[in-house]
Amino acid sequence: MEDRVVVASNRRARRNYEVLDTFECGMVLRGTEVKSLRAGGAQMSDAYARVRNDEMWLMGLHIAPWTHASPAMGHEVERPRKLLMHRAEINRLRARTEQDRLQLIPLEIYFRDGRAKLELGLARGRRLYDKRHAIRKRETDLEARRALRDRSA
Repeated sequence: MEDRVVVASNRRARRNYEVLDTFECGMVLRGTEVKSLRAGGAQMSDAYARVRNDEMWLMGLHIAPWTHASPAMGHEVERPRKLLMHRAEINRLRARTEQDRLQLIPLEIYFRDGRAKLELGLARGRRLYDKRHAIRKRETDLEARRALRDRSA
């Protein structure tokens, strides 16, 4: 089993978007950003990723200032952060987002082997009726599982 310590997750992403594929990428962070992430100071509800100049960038991720850092040594709270991915993956994602009108949505930030990683989802936005359909499907699946469990008990 993988050793992942999840520090932030985008819970609204799976409700508002239909996630088609996921990718793992590294993040370029400064020292106080890493310490703040370890303390759980990240908010990713408005975050998104974009390809600019053949590089992947994460925009809108809010990492709170580390509490023990002086203002001079702190970091900018919502600066664009570079994501580390292979060139072929970046090119493939650029093509999919331009052709199929998909978005790149961050799903989770976690630490693996001491390094901050980001789970990035290639997603299509859901409309209101899609959201209602997903809720209805989830509820019917839950009822079916309960019925099977109660019948076997």
